[in-house]
Amino acid sequence: MVEHDRPAERAYLVGIASRDERTTAPALLEELRALTETLSLETVGLETATVREVSPRYYLGAGKAKEIARHARDLEADVIVFDEELSPSQQRNWEELAECSVTDRQGIILEIFADRAQTREATLQVALARYEYLLPRLTSAWSHLSRQRGGRRGTRGEGETQLEVDRRIVQQRIASIKRDLRDVEGQRAVSRRQRTELPIPNGSIVGYTNAGKSSLLRALTGSEVVVANKLFATLDPATRRLELEGGQEVLLTDTVGFIRRLPHGLVTAFKSTLEETLLAPFLLHVIDASDAAAVEHARITREVLDEIGSREKPTIQVLNKIDLVDPKALNLARLSFPDAVPVSAATGAGLERLRDEIRKIVTTAFARIDVAIPHARYDLAALIHRTGRVLEERHVDGAVAIRAEVPERTRRIVEEYTTA
Repeated sequence: MVEHDRPAERAYLVGIASRDERTTAPALLEELRALTETLSLETVGLETATVREVSPRYYLGAGKAKEIARHARDLEADVIVFDEELSPSQQRNWEELAECSVTDRQGIILEIFADRAQTREATLQVALARYEYLLPRLTSAWSHLSRQRGGRRGTRGEGETQLEVDRRIVQQRIASIKRDLRDVEGQRAVSRRQRTELPIPNGSIVGYTNAGKSSLLRALTGSEVVVANKLFATLDPATRRLELEGGQEVLLTDTVGFIRRLPHGLVTAFKSTLEETLLAPFLLHVIDASDAAAVEHARITREVLDEIGSREKPTIQVLNKIDLVDPKALNLARLSFPDAVPVSAATGAGLERLRDEIRKIVTTAFARIDVAIPHARYDLAALIHRTGRVLEERHVDGAVAIRAEVPERTRRIVEEYTTA
């Protein structure tokens, strides 16, 4: 049997700008293009519409809406994608007007997350966010249930009777997913508690999507983690050990990339990865030095950190991808981020300085100890080496005398061997 590749669906992209946003609108529309291309949609046209007052029917004025619908039909677009969030009624009105599928930024991001989720918890969380988004939109042509029955994006529903059936199916699935999530979250709480009981300092890597967070984690730790030049390549948190000078270990966790107007449903849905950011004592904020919008993207990252209550944590700014910019552009980036550590995860430049900055930030929470560990308890000496910074070590009278800087949990474990 000969299989034929299905042609890529054709997307017409519409950016929305107020009068004050005209200068930034092209960059925002390019980001929307990157999002749709991540879903393998072919961009056949794009335009920005200026909105003076939001219309309850089409978001835009009726005249502009008809013009966009005509452009999309002329280009034989399968779907119109808006950079603003449409209400369910606006989406239905557009589909009647344009006679094709219509979705918005939130719908696109949900589809990307559904493609990227790997673990059971992430899969459940994405499914919950998608179904909650879908429920009030079941009459729309952008029908996820139809896709699951073998249709494409753009398959229309089967009528009012089927609509009621679909609505009940979605409500039942939402209830079932919430039950499953409660079970999974209980299991995660146990594993997280076991990890936090380890006397090893830990930090989270945060930043705008595609800033190179996973590449940095791999470069620092030498571990195999997924690295891809695409948006939202990492959804599930990946934790790896980093060994610093003197044998001290730190746990680093990669997190989901932030993005402008991340749907609130996904902020809630992805609390598994965002909780790692909330619980980590310190953060590595990765900024793409080659990104023309780096300043704006760093601001958006800080806003998301504010939203989840993590902005006040000790943070090391990391200016990544310095190998992709010329000296003049790099100087401009360093002026914008004067406290950042410039690095290249690809070439290794700057990584030693970054490791030193990580060591400095974790030692601020460390206590100085002087202990004499019996040879029979060398596991405790190994614990000090693994979790702290050994300043001096010598063998005396059947014990190992160690002076070190260690986290509070380690200090409590070895305090009975403290020397005067």
